[in-house]
Formats: sequence, structure tokens, C-alpha cells
Amino acid sequence: MQPQSLGVTYWFDTEPSGDPYTVDVYLEGRRQGTDRKRPADFTTLTKVAPVVPGTGPISVTTRITDAEEGTWDVQAWPVTLVSDEPTQQWAVHEDPLLPVSSVSGRTLYAPVTLVLAPGVVMGAWPALVSLGALLGVGVQAFLAGRLGLPVGRVALLTLIACLLGLVGAKTYYLSTHPHERKRILTVGMSVQGFVITVGLTLLLGSRALSIPTGPLLDVTGPALLLGMAVGRLGCLLGGCCVGRPTRSRWGVWSSNRRIGVRRIPVQLLESATALLICVAAVSTVLTIGVSGGGLVFLASLATYTTGRQLLFPLRELPRTTTYGRQVMLVTSLVVAFAAAGVLLVR
Repeated sequence: MQPQSLGVTYWFDTEPSGDPYTVDVYLEGRRQGTDRKRPADFTTLTKVAPVVPGTGPISVTTRITDAEEGTWDVQAWPVTLVSDEPTQQWAVHEDPLLPVSSVSGRTLYAPVTLVLAPGVVMGAWPALVSLGALLGVGVQAFLAGRLGLPVGRVALLTLIACLLGLVGAKTYYLSTHPHERKRILTVGMSVQGFVITVGLTLLLGSRALSIPTGPLLDVTGPALLLGMAVGRLGCLLGGCCVGRPTRSRWGVWSSNRRIGVRRIPVQLLESATALLICVAAVSTVLTIGVSGGGLVFLASLATYTTGRQLLFPLRELPRTTTYGRQVMLVTSLVVAFAAAGVLLVR
């Protein structure tokens, strides 16, 4: 299938201690069957920075997007910049932790090459997000039956809300990552856009289908949280929303689809946060036995947002706003305490 591209992964070990440093790897590739006396078909320099000492083995995957279809021989040398004038000059860096390596392999269909890397399970993200959605709908249906809601109409409205939520998630992501709009079909989605779209759809749809809005929201809050708890496992295996590299023994080796390294398991922390709040929300609905008038939904989503804001600094990619996180953190805390307080009074 066209277009084809080549993906090459280089492995090395980190220094046991010291300050963060940079590793440069020079790659040279030749397609099998070409004249060996000619210059290499491609050369490229791959940079890994910062490398945190004590994090163990690291993989870095380089993709050659304009490689001709076929089998390639690729060699890799760790290099050091020895001169920057008049042009850059590099020398092979001799270090047992940074081996000189060679490998042979075929090109692949380019969209597949983009997501293949050590530590990434292809298809894990859509599979686990779908599983989370199914489990969430099951919890919602169970709670809807306990509150006497029309389960069939609730399920129909939820299906419509989820489909629209996917559009909202993609739209929100593209609005916050405008530089990726050219890859609209392959870029990620944002859970914020999904939740906002689902919430608005339920508010409007509940009136159209004659479903009490407050109870509907109360049984939907735990469902959303369960879906996010399972979906975040897909992020871990799919190579997105990754944490910062760490030398801590509590770190988990994972990849952002380019660099695989021991990282803060921020996806697991967010998954556990969502699951704990889900259990608390389900317990609240079952204990009350009647609708909280939408307050369970409000309290659970606000608490989850608070936890999410606290976890954001642990992610590899920094936030693009200066005060947005602080404002959202304070707002979600106030809403969570207010909603929980009203529920307790009731």
C-alpha cells in the first residue's frame, strides 16, 4: 500500500548518575539492490534530549517518510559535535552504553509506521476506549433502572451523545493544536471536548425524549468516569498523554511513539483517579436512592477535573496557557465542594 515509509529504532542505556544530557545518533541507510559505491540513500541525525541518568534502557524511533519501497540496510553511530565552523563536523562517540548498530528491514504503509514503536500496542487505544464506553453504558443502564428512568430512551440518547462527543473531542483537540490541522484524520482527540459535547447533548436531548434531566445526569457521571478510567489504559499502551522521564523505581517504561523510556505513569494515575471517583459516585447514587438533581454529576466531574489539573505538571508536554490551569483548578475545587455540600445537606 502507498505511501511507504521506513521506521528505525535505536536502543541505548543511560548513564547511572549525573546531570541530564543529550544523545545524538547519526543514521545512514541504503536500499538493498542499489550500487554500494554510491553515497547513502539517506542520512539523518536523531537527537534525544534531555536524557535523564538512571532511567535505564531508552529507544528512539526515527521515521524516513520519503523512503522507497523495499528492504533497507541502516547503520547507526552515536556522534559528538566537534566543530561548528564553518560547517558542523561530527565524530563517532565511543561509549559502551551507546553501541554502533546495524539493522535490515522493509518499508511499511506510512500510517502504520507512524504508530509502531517499542512499547506501543497497535490498536490498543481505540479498543480500550470502546471497551470503556461499553462498560460505562452498562453502569448507566443499571443506575437508570434503579432510579426508574426509561432505560431504552436513555441508551438511545447516550449513543447519540457519544457519537457527537467524538466530533467534539476532535474539534476541541484541533482548536488547541492548530499546527496539526493538516493531519485531521490521524491526530488525537481531547476528553474535554467529549465531555462538553456529551453534557450539552444530554441536556438538550433529555427534553426532547421526555427524560428527567437531573436523574439522567446523575447516572451518566459514573458512566463517563468509568469510560475514562478504562480509556486512559489505552493512552498508556497507545503512546499518548505520556508522563515525564523519571529515574524513580515507581516509573513505568512507556513510549510517546518516538522515545521509549521509564516515565511517570501519569495515565495510570489519572485512570485510578477516575475509577475511585466513579466508585464514590455510584455509591452515592445507590445510597441516596433518588436523584441528586444533577449534583452527583457535577460533583464527580468537578472532582475529576481537579485531579486532572493536579496531574498535568507530570506530563511530558507542558501546558500552553499561563494561568489556565490555576483558574480551572480553583474553579473545579469550588464546584466540587459546593455540589458535595448541597448533596450532604439534602
